[in-house]
Amino acid sequence: MSAQGGAGKQDYGDKGLEAVEKKVGQSTGHQVDPNKMRGTNEKVTDKARGMFESSTGKNVPDKVSN
Repeated sequence: MSAQGGAGKQDYGDKGLEAVEKKVGQSTGHQVDPNKMRGTNEKVTDKARGMFESSTGKNVPDKVSN
């Protein structure tokens, strides 16, 4: 949650989602501003982490998703 609102450090989940957005943007010709999407991306990765943890009962390491 430290990257919420564009401030703080990104975990691997946030960086991975940002990389996918850039790749899709390049292939479609649309520029993606990572700073504008950071808050939304944080929510997406937090939700994915929560779904994984609730379905498996295992915690995701903070290095991967905080």
